[in-house]
Amino acid sequence: MFNKELEVTLHKASTDQMKQKPDQSNLGFGQIFTDHMFTMRWTRQDGWHKAAIEPYDNFIVDPAAMVFHYGQAIFEGMKAYRGKDDQIFLFRPADNLNRMNQSAVRMCMPRFPQDRVLQALRAMVYLDQEWVPGTEGASLYIRPTMIASEPALGLRPAEEYIFFIICCPVGAYYAEGFSPTKIYVEDEFVRAVPGGVGNAKTAGNYAASLKAQLNAHDKGYTQVLWLDAIEHRYVEEVGTSNIFFLIEGELITPPLEGSILPGITRDSVLQLARDWGYQVSERRITIDEVLAAGKSGALKESFGTGTAAVISPVGEFCYKEQCVQINGGAAGDLAKRLYDELQAIQFGYQEDPHKWRVRVG
Repeated sequence: MFNKELEVTLHKASTDQMKQKPDQSNLGFGQIFTDHMFTMRWTRQDGWHKAAIEPYDNFIVDPAAMVFHYGQAIFEGMKAYRGKDDQIFLFRPADNLNRMNQSAVRMCMPRFPQDRVLQALRAMVYLDQEWVPGTEGASLYIRPTMIASEPALGLRPAEEYIFFIICCPVGAYYAEGFSPTKIYVEDEFVRAVPGGVGNAKTAGNYAASLKAQLNAHDKGYTQVLWLDAIEHRYVEEVGTSNIFFLIEGELITPPLEGSILPGITRDSVLQLARDWGYQVSERRITIDEVLAAGKSGALKESFGTGTAAVISPVGEFCYKEQCVQINGGAAGDLAKRLYDELQAIQFGYQEDPHKWRVRVG
């Protein structure tokens, strides 16, 4: 249940509530937050209500809130870009909000009115537009989130929820920037199982990945590559990204079979690669095939895709002490072309034939 005529109120931050803008040359990722946030509430009786753009602040949640006990929490990640002629743009925001509603259905949470939320998001970004960085490669990261707020114990879907959106100016996601990352192939832990919640962007998926992520870091690797939960053979995705392989002219990415997040950047890359005439395959691929292609030289490139890093080239995989270097450890031509193309579209410096870009204001 939701109110299609949901009204959004605006409470601007006062001068003393506004924060000092950060140094754009040292933004990091996810540490500094803007002056405003968007919130709204849902109850079974009233549907979505109390929608407001308001000063960024804490909100009170009961210790018995069901999110703490049963894990009903979903979120999204998108960005705003300061581009051509100082305009602010969003990239495929409706697709992110649609995916969030799909996550809500899977987690037994209420769907929200996407059009009204997108309107509120655009208004909030416009209000905080001075927070959108102007330095190369930087952007404003946007985090919509929904949590179960009903104070009750007992395993069932909650009957009260809080939806909120916060924003933070960000630089490069990886310290390496566009330099290739080293990835450890996880062969003990698993990320998701068929029939589970791997295709939902729910908080528990990320909590479950932390142990393997820490182990990989301890071994000197930036990220984890997950294998399937049944046979531990088929490649699924990287900890924060979908994964691609360029093997002898074929661009391969694992198919969406319920245990992989349907990435917006993944979908954009598939479309661009098809536009450029590449042979594109969404098919199952084993880690043995990847390693064999790497050893023979058939594996020309590999890269991850996601909102945070956009395109993240992979320079090395390590699996059961077998390490394979890709393209001499350097970023490949296709990864660089995709990164440049997506950034040019996102920042408004290039034509947008697929109508992915949305202007703010």
